[in-house]
Amino acid sequence: MAGVAGLEARFKAQLERLSLPPGRWIAAVSGGPDSLVLLDLLHRTLDWHGRELLVAHADHGLLPESAQVARGVEVLAAGLGLRCETTRLSLDPGATETQARAGRWRWLHDLRERRAPALLLTAHHQDDQVETVLMRVLRGSGPAGLGGMPALRDHVARPLLSFRRSELGEYVAARRLVPWDDPANVDPRHLRSWIRGVLLPVLRERLPDVDARLGSVAQQAAHDRRAWDAVIEVVRLDSRAEQGGISVASGPLRSYDSELAARLLMAAARRAGLVLGPRRAAQAAELARRGQSGARVMLGDGWMAEVRFERVALVRDVPVAPNHGSSWRIQLPSPGNTARTDGWRVRCSAGAAPPRHERVGFGTWLVPGQYEVRAWRSGDRIFPLGGTGRRLVVRCMQDAKVGRGERPGWPVVIREGTVIWVPGVCRSAHALPAEGSEAWRVDVERA
Repeated sequence: MAGVAGLEARFKAQLERLSLPPGRWIAAVSGGPDSLVLLDLLHRTLDWHGRELLVAHADHGLLPESAQVARGVEVLAAGLGLRCETTRLSLDPGATETQARAGRWRWLHDLRERRAPALLLTAHHQDDQVETVLMRVLRGSGPAGLGGMPALRDHVARPLLSFRRSELGEYVAARRLVPWDDPANVDPRHLRSWIRGVLLPVLRERLPDVDARLGSVAQQAAHDRRAWDAVIEVVRLDSRAEQGGISVASGPLRSYDSELAARLLMAAARRAGLVLGPRRAAQAAELARRGQSGARVMLGDGWMAEVRFERVALVRDVPVAPNHGSSWRIQLPSPGNTARTDGWRVRCSAGAAPPRHERVGFGTWLVPGQYEVRAWRSGDRIFPLGGTGRRLVVRCMQDAKVGRGERPGWPVVIREGTVIWVPGVCRSAHALPAEGSEAWRVDVERA
């Protein structure tokens, strides 16, 4: 077992180097050998790291034995005294490897958000990194993509990146783990499997140090990526998280030549998980230079760039289905309760009304009564607090710099058919509680 002890010591050292943020750890376990090693090591070092562990497994439902594999992961977790969450993804029978991977990651990130603060831990190792870099070379990826998978980024940690597949295989044998071997891993129809089983063996025969060479490419590209991340801070792009992406100030972009502006947008996009190629980045930079608020350009893979007043947003383009974001309606929850709808969270509490009320904000005070919360509609009007006459809600949204792409499904609070409040946009002069009177505090935030 000397090999097991040595690998465990290296694993601890890697966890120390990563300096992982506080919170529980969610181990993504497919049932394959690599993920079983990750889970076993995390469990063996539990007294040392002291984190709460949660096992997560996504059943793609594409193979006859997938349900049995999911059950096996549940039994394994229970035997270790760990909680396990599984899901069966709703994928079409003919779903591709890429679609399955995307569905799995969506569920894992949703789980992480529900269990926040939490960090996802995956079993990617050194051989996976080599395959990833080579695959991106073949696909014509730019320098940022050639940086490969980082050991820690965007709530995802990969503590096995410095380990070889052969080492993990020896650990599986020594610990007598019983993994499931996914047939897709050796199916040459999948690009990664073909690279692993066909291309890399040929390259290694001709160039025995090809793994080290590809590792060097990844290292240099990663240095370049970190440098561009630092440049974003120096040039003061005022990068901000947005619902479904990120935005930057368009003014600074317009002050640079088109090539530099495009490179800055590529670096900003990476922060939102978007790998933006030079051609798409140039289109987004041109949009920032000339586009009016509301102008947009599609960037592929469900992403778009949109001008939002003096900012340009790089966000996921979420199509609005019929009636979605235009007809939802709920009752305002009673004090002490919370309601969720269409990406928003509404909380209500009781207290004494303050002497003054904010016109713009995501929290307000209301006279107790019956209210409903619904999505705003074209034609909605409001009597702004401190203003004169009624204004279209859409005009108030424009004043508050709410971009066109953000407006579908934006909540409004209604009482007896009158718009009382548009969170983050405008408070009306109606239903204002007197100072010190019993009132309801309502807070609205993105879910």
